Amino acid sequence: MKVAVTGATGFVGSRLVPCLVEAGHSVLVLSRSPHKAQTLFAPQGAAVTVVGYQPTQAGDWQQSLGGCGGVINLAGDPIADSRWTTAKKQQILQSRLLGTQRLVEAIAQASPPPPVLVSASAIGFYGSSETATFHETSASGSDFLAEVCRGWEQAAEAATAQGIRVALVRIGIVVGPGGGAIEKMLLPFRLFGGGPLGTGQQWFSWIHRDDLVQLLMRALTDDQWEGVYNGTAPNPVRMQELCEVLGRVIRRPSWLPVPEFALELLLGEGAQVVLQGQQVLPTRTLSTGFEFQYPQLEQALGQFLQP
Repeated sequence: MKVAVTGATGFVGSRLVPCLVEAGHSVLVLSRSPHKAQTLFAPQGAAVTVVGYQPTQAGDWQQSLGGCGGVINLAGDPIADSRWTTAKKQQILQSRLLGTQRLVEAIAQASPPPPVLVSASAIGFYGSSETATFHETSASGSDFLAEVCRGWEQAAEAATAQGIRVALVRIGIVVGPGGGAIEKMLLPFRLFGGGPLGTGQQWFSWIHRDDLVQLLMRALTDDQWEGVYNGTAPNPVRMQELCEVLGRVIRRPSWLPVPEFALELLLGEGAQVVLQGQQVLPTRTLSTGFEFQYPQLEQALGQFLQP
């Protein structure tokens, strides 16, 4: 079938699109950077069509969804790449809220409309805790990221009024080759200066990118998938353990902690993304019979990291 994908040039989307093509689908990429997308997906040839768009604005791009068999929505401004100024927080919120609203409008206007929307959310929905365990039925937190996720999900769920099946995937910290949080941690480790961020006791709920891609594809094609699913591996770890595993995999020490104040100077309020965490389990995801290829962190990191 023809699948529309937003956020396709990001860390997850850039792997998802080739996998969709390999599975026999054609892909409509909606991108703010069409030239970048065309270059990135050139190896997929005619199976990928790129349409330029501004995700928070209505436009001609909305007419392109007609005849699509499904939509996967991954678009959103990066969360942990800079300080959370007032303007940055507004970008984080509006890129997800308005972007999803415009996408749902396009789905409603399409002829015929795509029957399914798989929309990303994040485990930030739950807030942070060093002691609690969160499942898909757990209540939302009260901080900024929880607010963002609630609005993001509500915008996607509005498609159900049009008879669209909506699956929401609350994504954890994605690990894989060439990007993500692990890539940012590698340099100090390789220079023999790596270690835990902050106290080391915060939870790190993660998922290998390949598992997340398969989960998104399952949500797209399985009519039984509807509602919320946690996109996290079944074995979260604390930051201290993450750093010990990372050190073992690349054969480097992991004893030098990064103090909280250093991250707060760099990222401001955004430092909470790495200084605070949550233990999230994919309870409902596992109940569907979904099998993780990389359920253990050391196995996941070893797949793409070399000593």
